[in-house]
Amino acid sequence: MSLPPRVVFASDHAGFGMKEEIKKHLIGKGIDVIDEGTFSSDPVDYPAIMRRGAAVVLEQKCPGIFLGGSGNGEAMAANKVRGIRAAVVYSDETARLARAHNDANVMTLGARLTKSEDAMRYVDLFLSTDFEGGRHVARIQDLEP
Repeated sequence: MSLPPRVVFASDHAGFGMKEEIKKHLIGKGIDVIDEGTFSSDPVDYPAIMRRGAAVVLEQKCPGIFLGGSGNGEAMAANKVRGIRAAVVYSDETARLARAHNDANVMTLGARLTKSEDAMRYVDLFLSTDFEGGRHVARIQDLEP
């Protein structure tokens, strides 16, 4: 799979710095970014930002990268939006399998737990991995109520 032409970003204050780094990384690869916030390291509540980002992922039909301190709350908030499959990514394998087996359309990262160089690698793996389909299709369909 080639890299997507566009990616949606959403973060809380803890993820802000890493979000900015990843945006630069992807812009350098020619990818258009849509940033749904937050726009500083000032404390914010993340659920509304993640819902806004999730809505744009669905509207634009492109992947999302959502960031927070651990990535867990961000995934929980995003997964409340019908049609979103957000996966917390913390290794090469979770980045690859989130796409290959789970057809995740959003990856979440814990900025307080992830080194910058690892985050860039996870992002590239997530964005360049195709969904395998096959036996995974019925499982993905069963996730929706």
